[in-house]
Amino acid sequence: MKLTLLALTAALATTPALAQQVDPHAGHGQTTPKPLTQDAATPVVQMPLNEKIPPDATGALEALKRSPRHHEWVDIKVPGSTTPIKSFVVYPERKDKAGVVIVIHEIFGLSDWVRGVADQLAEDGFIAIAPDLLSGKGPNGGGTADLGDQVTQVIRTLTPDDVVSKLNAVREYGLKLPASNGKSGVVGYCWGGSASFNYAIAQPALNAAVVYYGSSPSDVTAYASIKAPVLGLYGGNDARVNATIPTAEEHMKKHGKVYEPNTFEGAGHGFLRQQSGADGANLKATEKAWPLTIEFFRTHLK
Repeated sequence: MKLTLLALTAALATTPALAQQVDPHAGHGQTTPKPLTQDAATPVVQMPLNEKIPPDATGALEALKRSPRHHEWVDIKVPGSTTPIKSFVVYPERKDKAGVVIVIHEIFGLSDWVRGVADQLAEDGFIAIAPDLLSGKGPNGGGTADLGDQVTQVIRTLTPDDVVSKLNAVREYGLKLPASNGKSGVVGYCWGGSASFNYAIAQPALNAAVVYYGSSPSDVTAYASIKAPVLGLYGGNDARVNATIPTAEEHMKKHGKVYEPNTFEGAGHGFLRQQSGADGANLKATEKAWPLTIEFFRTHLK
């Protein structure tokens, strides 16, 4: 049996176990993802359990089932819109108030893997909110789970203003939570990584932004608007994205902004999701990138 990337995206919405077998992000390094196939007889590589980093795509669902933390789904109202943003919220187990981190999903929408990342952020001490930015874009007002093989097409119809208005609503919701300390950050992956950098431009009250293998803004005048420090985490074998790093370095420095790019040798695009890839380089990158992420948020969201 062969599975194409688009067919897989549809199946993920109805068959959670399938998400543990094939990594759709492995084929995403270009405008239109290449078809990804896997023979049914091919053994699935299971990564050694490391509870100090997020699970990869093969282990996300099981990690969520094991989690002792409080998970909940909420509908967040967006001013000027009749469509709420369906969001997955995870609370840390701590006595004091915590910073809020918004987790921006990839081009494939809100998945179990993204929820697993949110759960790990909560384990590390933050209130994590993973919004489905495709809420209302599916049949009958649904979101990612209802779009099937249309996810990657529909997400490209979101305008920058759409994304910012939704993220602003999610941020305001998070900051009003009784357990929030009033600080907010954002982390995004690939499509979401680019959205994270752009949100730092659009939201001057943001306290920190983390970009995982997302392209830097092409509008060089926009960097002057950034107030939050930005952490960049990139795979060494990701020339398409990495070609945009020098522009960010130059113009963040020019305007006296904090930008900390880190490139991990041998790792590919989407290394945090596909930790078994690149002959071990993806896992090594994850084990270096995640502590940097947590340290960065602990510094700027306290």
